[in-house]
This record gives sequence, structure tokens and C-alpha cells, in this order.
Amino acid sequence: MTVAFLLTALVVCVSPGIGVVYTLSMSLRGGVRAGLLASLGCTLCTILHLGFALAGLAAILHTTAVLFQAIKFAGVAYLLWMAWATLRHGGSLDLRSRAETGSAGRIVWRGVLINLLNPKLPLFFVAFLPQFVPARDPHATLLLAELGAVFVAMTFAVFAVYAVFAGTARRAIIESPRALGVMRRLFAASFAALGVRLAFEKA
Repeated sequence: MTVAFLLTALVVCVSPGIGVVYTLSMSLRGGVRAGLLASLGCTLCTILHLGFALAGLAAILHTTAVLFQAIKFAGVAYLLWMAWATLRHGGSLDLRSRAETGSAGRIVWRGVLINLLNPKLPLFFVAFLPQFVPARDPHATLLLAELGAVFVAMTFAVFAVYAVFAGTARRAIIESPRALGVMRRLFAASFAALGVRLAFEKA
């Protein structure tokens, strides 16, 4: 395992994306626990995508335009719905309604769903991981699994840091109506921007 892989994987994990936005929104709404549950859901979905990639399904997704487009626009619709719900009613960013955060299972499931509809993850595994596997390596599959496992662990660790940070700052934000309004608009814009970016993603 190279330093280049670790650094590149860290940059990918830290970069704001669908999972980061969801984790932050749940942390601000329900505290550190909700954020960690969101992180778990996003990480579980990453494991699913890794499994698909190792099974060769990601390669099929990469070469089948119709399948890619179907998954992509389902994800776009879901993100735009979240943006609309957040902006209009607070959605998952109704910070003053901790009791309505939902059960642990629901938070985890939403984390899985929001990333499951993101075709960029399996494409990432197909395009990224093979670069760090020597050509004709007899243990290529095992090495890919090891690299993927490191990426999955790093994903949860980074998301957990986001969750703790946002959950800790939650009280200060809740006590400021102005901050609530700004955060709501910021997350709605983030969901919308991610949806638009995903809409223009090419296979």
C-alpha cells in the first residue's frame, strides 16, 4: 500500500459530497449520535459499491449507458427532492425537532439510499483502485479488496470527524435563528448543486 493511495483516498473522503452533506445535516439536527449513524449508513453503502465493483457489476454499469442514466437520474431526483424539502419545511435540517430525527435504522437506511443512487461510487472503484494494483498480479482481487477496505475505513473515520464537529456546534447554531436560516439555505443549495452536478456526470 502506497502513500500516494492513502493521500488520494483521504482527499476523496474529505471532499464534500452527498455523504458529507447528509452526515452534517443529521449531526446538526440530531447531534453526534445521529451524525455517526448517518456516517454508518454512508459507509455501509460504500461497502456495497465495493462488492459490486469486485463482482464486475461496476464495469457493466460503466459500459451500459441506459443503466447508468437510470440510476443517475433517480439520484438526481432524490437530491432535488431533499433540497426542496429542506428549503420549504426544513426537511432533514429541522434542527429544532430532535424528537423527529427518526429511528437509528431510518437514519442508517437513508444514508445507504442516498449513496446507493450515486453511480459515481462504483465508477470510482473501477477507475481508482486498479491504478494501485500491479499488472498481472496473481493476487489482484485480494489486493483490490484490501485497498477497498482501507478506503471504507477511511470513509467512516472522516465522516465521523464531520459528525462530531457538527454535533458539537449544534447547540450554538440552534440558539441562533439567523444561523438556522443560513444553514437551511446552505444545505438546500448543497443538495441542489450535488443533484445538478450528478445530472451532468458522464459514464
